[in-house]
Amino acid sequence: MYPNQNRFGGISNTSAAAFDEGLRQHMLRVYNYMGLGLVMTGLVAFIVGTTPALYVPIFSSPLKWVVMLAPLAFVFFFSFRMHAMSASSAQMTFWAFSAVMGLSLASVFLVFTGASIARTFFIAATMFGAMSLFGYTTKRDLSKMGSFLIMGLIGVMIASIVNIFLGSSALQFAVSVIGIVVFVGLTAYDTQNIKEQYAENHDQESQQKLAVFGALSLYLNFVNIFQLLLNFTGQREE
Repeated sequence: MYPNQNRFGGISNTSAAAFDEGLRQHMLRVYNYMGLGLVMTGLVAFIVGTTPALYVPIFSSPLKWVVMLAPLAFVFFFSFRMHAMSASSAQMTFWAFSAVMGLSLASVFLVFTGASIARTFFIAATMFGAMSLFGYTTKRDLSKMGSFLIMGLIGVMIASIVNIFLGSSALQFAVSVIGIVVFVGLTAYDTQNIKEQYAENHDQESQQKLAVFGALSLYLNFVNIFQLLLNFTGQREE
């Protein structure tokens, strides 16, 4: 809802224009943070994944489990410390998380060809962009499907953990299909949620934090779509 309604229930053109411009700047800030985070992740993943002196000590030792689980630790840290963090701390933590995620994703360069990784990235970017645009522009209330998406996300996480021990290709296929649907849906849902959280009367510190946390949610959706798509479009190294 726009602020500064007049006494007849209307909204002045000036107030509406100011609100729309503020919202546009806020969303642009969110996407910029997300984009820079992905750039950092990609650079770290590429450098580590193509440098034997770096990836051999990591992925040929128990250290690989630390690298693989570290992003999850960052997500929990964000979740529990979100309200207590300053805007600058949130930014620094997000950049650190993006770099650690790059370490974790470096393994894809050991498994899949560079061409298939690039192809999958563009497919994921197209899917993400389309759904984020839908979430931003639609007049439908997407909050109703939020609970179903969260339930689906929990199911995907549990199934993924179980499959680490089972190693079932059929279960992996099901997890990938359902996971893509869930994260594509979450992209639209989170985009609408970020838009609705914006308020013109928030101070600069609060707006900055909202932008970082919004970027984190969209970043996670994109990375998961990309990883799950690799199971279908990725061509393995021979």
